[in-house]
Order: sequence, then structure tokens, then C-alpha cells
Amino acid sequence: MNIVAQLQGQIGPIGASGMERSFARQVEKLKLGEGETFEGEAILAITKALLQAGVSYVGGYPGAPMSHLMDVLAEARGPVLQPMGVMFEQSASEAGAAALLGASIQYPLRGAVTWKSIVGTNVASDALSNIASSGVTGGAVIVVGEDYGEGASVIQERTHATALKSSIPLLDPRYKMSRLVELTEQAFDLSEACELPVIVSIRIRAAHMTGKFTCKDNRRPAYGPKGPFPKPRNANDRIVLPPSTYIHEKEKVEKRLPAARQFILDHGINETFPGDGRRIGIIMQGGTYGVVQRAMRRLGASDAFGETPMPLLVLNAIHPLVPDQIEAFLADKDCVLVVEEGNPPFIERELRAIAQERRLDCRIRGKDVLPEAGEYVADVVRNGLAAFLAEEDADLGPEVRDRQKAIEKAADKARASLTVVPPTRPPGFCTGCPERPIFTALKLLQRERGAFHISSDIGCNTFAALPPFNMGSTVLGYGLGLASGGAIGNALDQPVVAIMGDGGFWHNGLTSSAVNAQWNGHEAVLIVLENGYAAATGQQHVPSTGSTAWGRPAKISITQALRAIGVTWLRRVSAYDVAATLKTLRAAFDATGKGLRVVLSDAECMLARQRRERKVTADRRKAGLPYVQARYGVDEEVCTGDHACMRLSGCPSLTLRPARDPLKEGPTATVDQSCVACNLCGEVAQAAALCPSFYKAEVIHNPRAWRKISDRVNRRMLDWLGAS
Repeated sequence: MNIVAQLQGQIGPIGASGMERSFARQVEKLKLGEGETFEGEAILAITKALLQAGVSYVGGYPGAPMSHLMDVLAEARGPVLQPMGVMFEQSASEAGAAALLGASIQYPLRGAVTWKSIVGTNVASDALSNIASSGVTGGAVIVVGEDYGEGASVIQERTHATALKSSIPLLDPRYKMSRLVELTEQAFDLSEACELPVIVSIRIRAAHMTGKFTCKDNRRPAYGPKGPFPKPRNANDRIVLPPSTYIHEKEKVEKRLPAARQFILDHGINETFPGDGRRIGIIMQGGTYGVVQRAMRRLGASDAFGETPMPLLVLNAIHPLVPDQIEAFLADKDCVLVVEEGNPPFIERELRAIAQERRLDCRIRGKDVLPEAGEYVADVVRNGLAAFLAEEDADLGPEVRDRQKAIEKAADKARASLTVVPPTRPPGFCTGCPERPIFTALKLLQRERGAFHISSDIGCNTFAALPPFNMGSTVLGYGLGLASGGAIGNALDQPVVAIMGDGGFWHNGLTSSAVNAQWNGHEAVLIVLENGYAAATGQQHVPSTGSTAWGRPAKISITQALRAIGVTWLRRVSAYDVAATLKTLRAAFDATGKGLRVVLSDAECMLARQRRERKVTADRRKAGLPYVQARYGVDEEVCTGDHACMRLSGCPSLTLRPARDPLKEGPTATVDQSCVACNLCGEVAQAAALCPSFYKAEVIHNPRAWRKISDRVNRRMLDWLGAS
């Protein structure tokens, strides 16, 4: 029985309520009208802004911090979107989402799509390039969750380069709730004014910022199910074919980008704070405004309300820049600091070019005092700003130097007081995760057969590259794990092992990996971790979940898809049965000459399962019905202190504590209260022939009469055996 059948058997058709998650409160906030006050997270405020702007359709692919936007819209589809005539789709990939914007090329339909950072933009780039070439009639907005910096989970690139190469206006709003909402609405106007799609870059810190703003009424779109467009349009000059493509490129330079610059200027998209008119200033991305203000506050160059004598130019639109606006700011300055996060320094270079072309006697500084790459957190910006002000500002310089020394002295004192360096906290599998047993089986297989190449994929399974598994040779992209092993298999003269989740399989894995391997006759073993959701982004639905995010039944089978492309060697295993999984993996490795071999591991994401089971348990407790709570433990008298169980499991609930037996030198294993009784501990002990120190304990609450009688009989029998 596959994961879809399991879940539907337990809870019926899987919809938004099937995972026992509710966004009802957030959906209610989307209904707020003129003059009412919204309070909440910025990502939800941006969702409200889309409706206030008269959006006709919304699509996207989940990924932090955009997943919440998708989750709320999925639940709002019935009560909010459909009555307004707004179409919503959770797309199969970012490419599919970007292709939705094709509706805005010929028709005056406002559309918005969303995804996570540069990884999503890369997938969508083909469609984005074509849309930017054709141009749009209706406003087309892409809300990108920029994930750059210390807490990022993806490659360290920015969306800026995509905007530059495709001539797409890019907004990077400063962190103020009302400004975020206003700029999101203005992005549609900007798009229609310059006939280009517009990217709104929302950093993760901004997305999770909380605040409030005064709402407007939601605008019903002019066209849609409630009011169809009169007839289809066919304008071949919008088709990306010669000679139109050459005209499109010319229009970008001569018409569209100038129109974007004029709109940015006319509508005050960028913001100037004149200060006291001194001859130095700071130009910054909108998204860095808050951290710059915090740095200046600590250095005595700004007060708690952001009032500063320093002239500031805040670029909420970082592409295209407006040369006239830049010139006006630089004209009376001797030196300007550019605060631009990341590398290459696109803005800094363009400012230098503008200053040179316009023959302005103003020095441009930036990466000489600020780091070339990396996230501009508070301390980083403060250090760079302190160096700039100390050198360039005769009035503030002495006070800044004194404050910087005091801050550094306090920081050194704090560091010196740390007797233990805090441990790193790399990402890892959740307690009870059904993906962990697969890597346990692979580690046991490596013990038997030696090391082999593993092509990893994007998703929770990537965590296996870290201890205790240390498995994973490459990660190339979502669904590309199997394709990335095509060349190395021949070089190593062994089957390549590729691992991907069901989200990766449907995103790009079927076509770019499985079809590619089957077509080219790769000797490879593909392990698909079918947990029922796009688990890493918050348990969003995938095509094989059994339904859409809003509950429409839609069953697409991974097994049938693989059979359809000609895969004949396909086995399904129970994730927590390590011994059986190990046996299946051996068979897959030994099936040489069979081409692509696929092993499907079948178990629901533990977070989703626990969320559902906790509600069932709570309902039974409230009704006074029996329910069972189980967890594993370790018998300290049996534990040898070898700790192979941890090296083969890595479960967060499995840890160490000092031995209470004075004859034991080292600590013993123990299971903490986070255990969810997934059975992996016991399975590992059996499959790896480890010490049998694990036991499973079950507590039966509200037992029936026969349970109580059975318990009394068992206790008396144990007492009798103990006495004898």
C-alpha cells in the first residue's frame, strides 16, 4: 500500500485539513476592508496587498519564506478567492508558475507568482526571459523570497543578476509594513507602465517581521470567471521569434526601461532623507535600511526614531537605477558610502559609472570598508560604517571612534566570559523521520560492500551529507540527483546511487533524471523517499499526495509514471523495516544489466503524522476513551557503551548520560522525552546485530476493564516468578 492509500485510509481524501493545519485566522485577515487595521506578519500583509491590487490569478511553488503565502491562499481559495473571481494554483515547479504570467502578455490581467530565492528564479528563468522579451499588457509581479546570508538554506546568489540580464525591474523594499504593502501594489502599476514583469524581493527577515497597516478594500479583477474577456487575442509581434525578438530588445532599452525609470521617479519609489545637508552620504538597498539605522544608532549617528544628520538615499528599486536621481544625490557630496549586500557589487559599479559619465567629483566607497560577500548583519555594517565615518566625517568621527572602541571592548569581555564555545547546530532529520532508516540501511550496506557514490538531491534527504551518515557526494538541484551521476558511474565502474524525495521527483526528477537515465541506459539505483508531501518547506502537497492543497482529489502515481517510461525493476519498501530495506538494496545493487532500478520508501512525514495523531489523542483523552503512548528506552545494565546505535541512527532523541554503574567507564545511551516510538532503534539493533539494550514501553490511558484485569494477572505472575 503506498503513502496515498495509507493516508486516505486513515483520514479520507487529503485536503488542507488533512494535515490538521488551519490558517483560518490568517484567511480572515485577507477579508479586512477600507480603514480596518491589519496586524501580523509581513508575508501575510503582502498577500493582502495582492488582493488590494486587483490580482486576477496567483501561482507559485513553496519554499521559505513563500510557503506561508501559498498555504494561506490555498485555504482562502474557497472563502475569499473564488467569490472574487481570483484563480489560484500551486504550480508543479517554479517554471510552471512563471509560465502562468503568460496570461498577462496579451490580456490586461494582473497576475502574481511566488517562489524561493535564486534557486526558484533559476528554474523559472526560461519563462522569465521570454515574458520580459514579449512584454506584458497586464501587471505581472514575481514575489521572490530572498534567502541570502547566515541562516540561508540554499546557494549564495541573489536575484539581482537575473533582473539585470533580462531587464526586469527589481524592488528591494525597506522594512516598514505600510511601505512593503504600498510597494507591492505599486509593482503592478510599474509593470503596466513599462510593460515588463516586476520582481519584488522579500528577504526572510522582512517576511517574518510583524507590524500593522491600514487596509483598503480588496479589488475584484476586471476579467476572470465572473467577467470573461470578450475574445482571445493574437498579436504575433508578442511572439518570441525573429524579427520580433530584435524589436523586443530594442524596446527594452529605448522604451521599457526608460518608462520604468520615469515611474520610479514620479511615484517616489526610492526615498531620500536629506539629513543636515553635509557633504557625505549613504546610498543603500531598501532591504538594508533597518540594519544601517541600527548601526548608526549604536555609533551615535542616529536616534531611536531613525532621525540622522546623514543624508540617505534608499533604493527600494535597485534595478533599473535612475541616473538623474543618483546625480542629484551625488552632486553636492564629496564622498558616498554604498551599502550593497553580496557580490558582485552591481549597484556600486553602476554608481561609479554614473559619477564618471556625469563628471561628478564624488568618491564612491563601499566594498573597501564593507565585506565583499556575506550577509550584512548589524555588527558587519556597524564596523564598516564606523570606518567610513571615522575617515570621512570630521564632526561625527571622534564620537564614532569612541563608541566603536567601547562596543568592541564590551564584545571582547563577553567573549572572554564564555568558558565553552557554543556548539554548531547544523540542520538534521526530525525525530522519527522516515528518511533516516533508509540511510541507516545504506550505511550498513557500505559496511558490507565498501564506499559508493551517492548523488544527493534538494530536500530533507540532503541532511544525510552531515554526521552521523556522511553520505552524499553531490547536490546539483531539485530533482537532478540521478542525472548528476550519469558520468561518474562509468568512471567508478559501479552503480550510482541517487536519492530524491517525492517533491523532487515531480519537480524535475521524472523528466530530467528518470527519463534521462532510462533513455541513456544508466546502471543506477534510484531511491525515492515518498513521504507524501514537500516536507522540507512545511508539508505542502505534491502530485502524489492524493489531492491539491485545497482538497481537490487528484491522484498521480510515481509507480505508474516510472512504469510508463519503461522501468521494470521497481520495489517498494517499508521505511522503518531496516532489515527488509537492506535486503532490497542488496538486490538492487546486484541487478546489473537491468538499467535503472528504483526503490520506493513508503512512510508519511513524521511531522504531519504527529500533527494528526496528537489531535486524535486529544479527542480520545477528552472523551475518556483509551489511548496508548509509547516510547523507547535503553536498559543501562545491558548497554555496552559502544554507541554504534547513534552512528547508525542519528535520532535527536538518542543521546548520552553518565553511567550510574561505577564499573562502566563511559556514558551510556539514553532516549529522551522527544521519542515518538518510530521503532528505528529496535530495527537498527536487529539489522546491525547490535546489543539488545533497547526496549519499548507503552502506557495505556483510560484502559478498559479487560485491560485492568489482564494487568493484575500479569503483575501477579511476575511476582510469583520473582519469588521462585
